[in-house]
Amino acid sequence: MELVNAVVGIIQLVIAIILAVAALYIGFSVLGKITKGIDEEKEIAKGNTAVGILVASVFIAIGIVVQSGVAGISVGISQAINAGLMSSLGITIIVVSIVQLILGIVLAIVAIYLALNILDKLTKGIDEFAELKKGNVAVALEMAGVIITVAIIIQSGVMGITAALI
Repeated sequence: MELVNAVVGIIQLVIAIILAVAALYIGFSVLGKITKGIDEEKEIAKGNTAVGILVASVFIAIGIVVQSGVAGISVGISQAINAGLMSSLGITIIVVSIVQLILGIVLAIVAIYLALNILDKLTKGIDEFAELKKGNVAVALEMAGVIITVAIIIQSGVMGITAALI
C-alpha cells in the first residue's frame, strides 16, 4: 500500500507541475491583453520594476488559486482510489476535480480582469497602465494588492467548490 501511495503522490506532483505551468502561461498571456499597450517582456528587460511587480502579483495570484485547486485534485484522486480508480464513480470524481481547478483558474483570471477595471474606474485621475509604463512603483503596488486580494478571495471559493463537489 505504501508503494501505491508513493506512486499516487508522484502522479499528483506531476499533475500539479503541469497545471501550474499551464496556468502561469495562460495568466501571462491574458495579462498581455489586459495591460493596454504594455509589452511586459520588453518592460521587464528594460528594468521596469513596476511592470515586474504587476507580473509577479499575477503569478502569485494564480499560484494561490492553483494551489487550492491542486489540493482539490489530490483529495479527488484519493477518493477515486477508495471508490475504485477505474470505476465510473472514480473517473467522475477525477473529472470533477479537474473541472473544478479549471473553473478556479478561469474565475481567477476573470476576477483579476474585473478588479483591475473597477480599480481603473475608481481612480479616474490615474491612468494605471500609463503609470506602469513610466515605472510608477506605487501604482504597481496598488494593483498588486488588488490582484492578490482577489486571488485570496477566489481561493476560498475554489475550496468551497471542492468541498461541495467532492
